Amino acid sequence: MPAIYLIRHGKASPEAEDYDELSPTGHEQARLLGAELKRRDLRIGAVATGALRRQRQTAAAALAEAGIDTAPAVDPRWDEYDHLGLLGSHLTGTGTLQERLDAALTSWMGAGGSGPGTWEGFREGVNAALSDVVAGLGRGETALVFTSAGVVAAVCSTLLGASSAGFLAMNRVVVNGSVSKLLHGRGGTQVLSFNDHAHLEQGGPALMTYR
Repeated sequence: MPAIYLIRHGKASPEAEDYDELSPTGHEQARLLGAELKRRDLRIGAVATGALRRQRQTAAAALAEAGIDTAPAVDPRWDEYDHLGLLGSHLTGTGTLQERLDAALTSWMGAGGSGPGTWEGFREGVNAALSDVVAGLGRGETALVFTSAGVVAAVCSTLLGASSAGFLAMNRVVVNGSVSKLLHGRGGTQVLSFNDHAHLEQGGPALMTYR
């Protein structure tokens, strides 16, 4: 059956002036990810990435380490939701960054509406991008998709029939450089594994990051 690897980008640079840039930790996560992809000796059918710099940098570093010369197709539908915009435009009160983001996401998901900038627009775009990737895969091929935590959580929670609370719970724990594996068969697309990051454990706790 065709497989789809949803890969979260490496750690960005939240403390820097430009958040959308891989940090040194992010580059190391991408390198270890590439080594793991090489070890698995996959039959690559497609490679895709969002348009965000941190996603494209992760793809470049991992593919180089894995020796995969397939050029990624850039598709903005794999981009993350605008977390900074959500934090700035929704009444979130006080608390930790994660608590404020959860509150902003909850407000966003409950706001209704469709189209660009809405929760439904985001989720529909992600699901359409996944359908396009699946449609281009042959039997036994694997697609690599370099994306972000919100996208991974949106896809997996939808496929698992999870509630909004389920999306939030999954969104909190997606590790930078992790892999979530989907399989597509006659019964549709299913989640086989979520948030696999065993390939990062050799680097110790410093590589277990979530931003």
